[in-house]
Amino acid sequence: MPVDRGAVDERNVLQALHDEHAAALWAFAVRLTGGDRQAAEDVVQETLLRAWRNPNNPAFTAEQSGAARGWLYTVARRIVIDEWRARSVRPEKLVAAVPESSAVDPTDALVESRLIADALLRLSPEHRAVLVELFYRRSSVREAAERLQIAEGTVKSRSHYALRALKLALNEMGALP
Repeated sequence: MPVDRGAVDERNVLQALHDEHAAALWAFAVRLTGGDRQAAEDVVQETLLRAWRNPNNPAFTAEQSGAARGWLYTVARRIVIDEWRARSVRPEKLVAAVPESSAVDPTDALVESRLIADALLRLSPEHRAVLVELFYRRSSVREAAERLQIAEGTVKSRSHYALRALKLALNEMGALP
C-alpha cells in the first residue's frame, strides 16, 4: 500500500512541534493551572490535539518556530480560560472515588439558594440591586448607598420593600407556607 507523503510530512511536523515545544508548553501550563500537574498535562494534550487538527497552520513551518510557540501558548491559555469559565458555571469536579458523606446534606441549602435566586429575578432591578448589595456583598447601608449612588434612606426603604416583594415572590412560587 503506498504511503501518503502529505500524511508523513504532517506527522513529521507534529512530531517536531512536540519535541521542540512540549516541555516549555507543559511548564507554561503548570503555571497557568496554579501548579496542578494533571490539569497541565490535559492542557498540553488538548493544545497538541488542536495543533494536530490544524497541521497546515503557517506558524508550524520551520522558519516560524517562534510563531509556533506563540500559537501553542495562546491556545493553552484559551483552554485554561475556557475550563475556568466552565467550572464557574458548573463547579462540580469529577473524581475517581465517591467522597465521604458528611452529616450535613447540602441539598436543602442548594434548593433554597436556587429558589431565592429565581425569586430575585422577579424583583425590579432597583430592589434586586439593593438586596444584592446588602445581603450578597454584605455592604453596609452607607456602602450600598455609595455604590448605587442613592441616599442612605432610599437604601433602607428599598430594602424594606424589596424584602416584602421577595417574600411575596417566594409565596407565589410555593416556596413559603
